[in-house]
Amino acid sequence: MVVWTDYQTAGRGCGTNTWESERGKNLTFSLLFHPTDIQVSRQFHISMAISLALCEALGQHIGDVGIKWPNDIYWRNAKIAGILIENQLQGNTIKDSIIGIGLNVNQRQFHSKAPNPVSLWQITEQETDREQLLNDILQAFDRKIGQDVRQQYLSTLYRRKGFHPYVDKTGPFMAELTDVEDDGHIVLSDEKGQRRRYAFKEVQFVL
Repeated sequence: MVVWTDYQTAGRGCGTNTWESERGKNLTFSLLFHPTDIQVSRQFHISMAISLALCEALGQHIGDVGIKWPNDIYWRNAKIAGILIENQLQGNTIKDSIIGIGLNVNQRQFHSKAPNPVSLWQITEQETDREQLLNDILQAFDRKIGQDVRQQYLSTLYRRKGFHPYVDKTGPFMAELTDVEDDGHIVLSDEKGQRRRYAFKEVQFVL
């Protein structure tokens, strides 16, 4: 089931983050589905599949689309979409999964304090049919949720090559992205060759 709204009064991201979306301009929707064969230990598969579905649909309109771990969608160094996933578990399997997505489509200006938003219109200077784009995303997700997408996910990651700045609880450092594990942990290798493994929110990209 998909619920799509033209406008939301309290759009939210992870934690206390909010999501800015002008009325009637973007895609703000939630997808509810009931996985039948995804173990709890593999729940990151859902994140990979929906991230790649967004990249595939956007790739029909623009290039340079990537996934900023774990599942923000970037065009070059700007954020075009955010994803929030909430899973309800039953034993060792996932009973329900709700995927909330905010995708900047036809908005021309942003006024929030978000550091780097961008929309399809700002990139292409053309209006995009939001309903067709939504259908493209859902069709791509329907395909990818049943596939082994790990290698495709890794190859689509933002900053997947070279050394880049990060910061963790000990301070800033330079590292290269070497892996994302099946459970979603990111693995970095710093300039001293030290392996650093993080869960979500334990490390930040310095933009």
